Amino acid sequence: MLTVDNRNWPPVLLIGNFLSATRGTRSVCEDLAVGLKAAGWTIMTTSSRPGRFARLADFLLTVWRERSQYRVAQVDVYSGPSFLWAELVCWALKTVRKPYILTLHGGNLPAFSQRHGKRVRRLLQSAGAVTTPSAYLLEQMQVYRKDIVPLPNSLEIGKYSFRHRDRPAPNLVWLRAFHDIYNPSLAVKVVAALANDWPSVNLVMIGPDKKDGSLDLARNLALKLGVFDRITFAGPVPKNTIPEWINRGDILLNTPRIDNSPVSVLEAMACGVCIVSTKVGGIPYLIADGCDGLLVPDSDEVAMATAVRRLLGEGGVAGRLSRNGRIRVEQFDWSAILPQWERLLSDVAEKGTV
Repeated sequence: MLTVDNRNWPPVLLIGNFLSATRGTRSVCEDLAVGLKAAGWTIMTTSSRPGRFARLADFLLTVWRERSQYRVAQVDVYSGPSFLWAELVCWALKTVRKPYILTLHGGNLPAFSQRHGKRVRRLLQSAGAVTTPSAYLLEQMQVYRKDIVPLPNSLEIGKYSFRHRDRPAPNLVWLRAFHDIYNPSLAVKVVAALANDWPSVNLVMIGPDKKDGSLDLARNLALKLGVFDRITFAGPVPKNTIPEWINRGDILLNTPRIDNSPVSVLEAMACGVCIVSTKVGGIPYLIADGCDGLLVPDSDEVAMATAVRRLLGEGGVAGRLSRNGRIRVEQFDWSAILPQWERLLSDVAEKGTV
């Protein structure tokens, strides 16, 4: 495995949402910080401030205040108002003459880029390098910059105990934030659709409440449909307990309206849990329908329930998906992704500002 001589590793500033202490879930940039620190890199991070404007202020202050302490920065880029934050941060980095890498996230970024093409192209062209964890975003965003580097979200595979689900039980799990774009109520509807045929069906829903009313909507819907006692609303859980929580189920329901390359799906595949997901955004680039998961139309509880029935009742399907999912996700092990980050960070730091 090719690595970079650690005597020449540049200090790095990672700029993103480091909010696990207040929101209960750890972001991809937090995982990256932990992994690079463990490998011996000097890493600074911003920001853990819970308020959006306080976080932006902390981004900008850290870029300026710590300018003598880092040589290269990495900036997470999302659509919507967060894109403006990235623009402001990159302006500040250029002011202090620091090179930076952009990492593109979010299934809604292509649609945003169609509306704001000049801004997107200008920002992407200003960076020393641009990465994305998603084959979907790689394809969609190359019109704005051709040399985008694919760097998948990673896992430490050894932390995820694999159990082959060749004969799954109707134990369902859902792992996302309670927000409208993740459509948690769809999972509740699926439980209701299965309850008559599978009296033991149950669902564990894991994730923080984003305070947009989606959690209350899911709870009230469960009461209305008569399946509240079949559903455990676990809330956010510590990162190191996620494999244990996932392994309570045999089938993961991934229900988003918009998505990219969700770590939660990778984690479930690593455990051998069978995936049933809506076919939106980057999901078809991550999951091959019928090979390592089953894909259904957005917001279609009938199709999703039918897919679950297929896993429970059609011999050989669940076992194939369980085995293939684990094989698929092994390519995302941190040991394979770390050298790619090391080379990229070192190269951009060496080249300096654009």
